[in-house]
Amino acid sequence: MNLHLLGTGCPAVDIHRYGPASLVQNADGARVLVDCGSGVTQRLLSAGTSGAEVDLLLLTHLHSDHVVDLFQFIISSWHQGRDRGHQVVGPAGTQEFVGQLLEVWRPELERRVMHEKRPSIDGLDVEITEIGHGAEMELGDMVIEAFEVDHRPMVPAMGFSFRENDHHIVLSGDTGPCEMLIEAAMGCDVLVHDVLLKHEMQPREGVRSQETIDQVASYHATAEQVGRIATEAEAKCLILTHFVPPIFDEAKLLEIVRADYDGPVLCGEDLMLIDPANPADAMVARADEAR
Repeated sequence: MNLHLLGTGCPAVDIHRYGPASLVQNADGARVLVDCGSGVTQRLLSAGTSGAEVDLLLLTHLHSDHVVDLFQFIISSWHQGRDRGHQVVGPAGTQEFVGQLLEVWRPELERRVMHEKRPSIDGLDVEITEIGHGAEMELGDMVIEAFEVDHRPMVPAMGFSFRENDHHIVLSGDTGPCEMLIEAAMGCDVLVHDVLLKHEMQPREGVRSQETIDQVASYHATAEQVGRIATEAEAKCLILTHFVPPIFDEAKLLEIVRADYDGPVLCGEDLMLIDPANPADAMVARADEAR
């Protein structure tokens, strides 16, 4: 099992950090995509795969930065030769959201299907399953467990735990400090957690007020909190992602986090490849540069 961070950014656009998305691949080669942030289809190709090869799509929650490229993912997968339907799993509300999304694009899609005459339209089918806290899925020897996190007022929001053989990876999704995440992540090899750098954010006229900063910080883990979360969960390695803001002083962030966590801490980067057996040796792996 390995983890490829595809996008480590947030709604604030940055050319180096695309929208939230991650790819987990099990020992049998099954691929699980988590979230569909902006640029996910390009990042999938850079990571050496394509939407046509994704076996399961998990959505942590329905905030726009996590789902904005969902239709692009469906269409590009079809263009890449996908000949089977998509399996989409997410929290309550996913059925309605995806249904409305497909309905918006239905006239364009019907014209495209009629005109392009591709060999199969099976790759455009979407099967949706809504899940809640404690739901489990299996892909080969990999067991995926969903757990609810605290991203209020976005309710429900989920994180995901991946176990295969002796390895354990946990993706927090977007959340503030949360007991259910700590329980799910207890003793994990890798905890990938979102982080808000409140110390980097200042009020800016026409962009954000102090109230804006406080409100956004209220439903994310801050730099001052995330190290304590990893310590309480006894995580063996902490990898930070979903940086708000996406441009920051990395040394300062690591100094803050390490004040409360003694294990290895990495600032995630787009296309960082992580082996849970040796997570501290993670590297940025681009398949397009390897060719």
